Amino acid sequence: MISPQKLAQLRAQTPGLDKGLHLNHAGASLLPQAALQAIHAHLDLEAQVGPMEAALLVADKLQALREDAARLINASSDEIALMTSGSSGFGSAFAAMPRLQQGDRILVGRQEWGGNLANYQRAAQLAGATVETIPSHGDGSVDVQALAQMMDKRVRLVSLTWLPANGGLINDAAAVGKITAAAGVPYLIDAAQALGQVPVDVQALQCDVLKSAGRKHLRGPRGTALLYVRKSFLNKLEPAWVDVSSAPIAEDQAQLRHDARRFETSEAAVALQLGLAESVKLALELGVADLGSISAALATACRARLARIPAISLHDLGEGPQSGIVSFNLRGHDAMALKNSLAQQRIFIGANGVSYTPLDVQARGLHSIARASFSYLNTLDDVEQLAGALEGMV
Repeated sequence: MISPQKLAQLRAQTPGLDKGLHLNHAGASLLPQAALQAIHAHLDLEAQVGPMEAALLVADKLQALREDAARLINASSDEIALMTSGSSGFGSAFAAMPRLQQGDRILVGRQEWGGNLANYQRAAQLAGATVETIPSHGDGSVDVQALAQMMDKRVRLVSLTWLPANGGLINDAAAVGKITAAAGVPYLIDAAQALGQVPVDVQALQCDVLKSAGRKHLRGPRGTALLYVRKSFLNKLEPAWVDVSSAPIAEDQAQLRHDARRFETSEAAVALQLGLAESVKLALELGVADLGSISAALATACRARLARIPAISLHDLGEGPQSGIVSFNLRGHDAMALKNSLAQQRIFIGANGVSYTPLDVQARGLHSIARASFSYLNTLDDVEQLAGALEGMV
């Protein structure tokens, strides 16, 4: 457990926390002071010796980041690539997979992130393949038994958004991994809301690819992300494009790297990566399970408090343990407009429209969803402040 004194220290070491109520950690959390200092220090170094020279001087720190990221998800460092966003990591991995053929099938969870889904649909349309939704239980969670019945020789990929962006649901990603591993079908996990909020063990998950932006619960800077590619799966992937870092030419022949860095490029925002390194260190030091339990408890308290407001409708799914994301709507207010109205009071939440999670939102007949997402940086007082502001808008 993390002591109240330690939590107070962590909050004191978060610039900007006193500038408003931040309840958008599922969108982008607040940087810890150590990450901010690492970014500034490297920018100063670049100004003094030159950006390329500065990158050479911190190569060992970037490798340490890969090793720490590997520890965070129980992988090896050569299975980690440093990317600029979750989308770039996902897109690079998916584009490297064998091209779809006529009649091929991609199976996705109902909460699949809209960006992932758009790529799947476009590739399927060009190939004459199909993208099919795995049935859900009554609580919205993925139905693993139904998935098992859908598996056949035409299935080329199973994709799951582990913790959906539009509510507290936590899908059983490990149970899906057992099905895909037994069938020998590639398995991709979108862990954007998982990394930094719940323990991640890629060996237990049995996934082949996992991606996450660094800016959410991990508290890294925007413009950073982690991509995991299982070593045994790597040789099945042919990058859509390469550069002098991922496939250097030797003896008149391009030599593709034999690790996940075949998806990295020689051009990178090194300062941001060093900021991410500090955020990963912090997560390892504090323990993700303890961090997640704090945000989940605050979210539970928030759901209970908002349930007492007649004009609020709660939209979280899942009957088991839930994440630190609370989804809701306020009667008479569009979610996007509500987000903007609260921002004028220095209360920052998120809001998702249909394009973010189209399959799930449409299945539930929703147009948009407001979202408050909690972190260990928040307190019960924050819950009451949000509730009070919403009551004042009724």
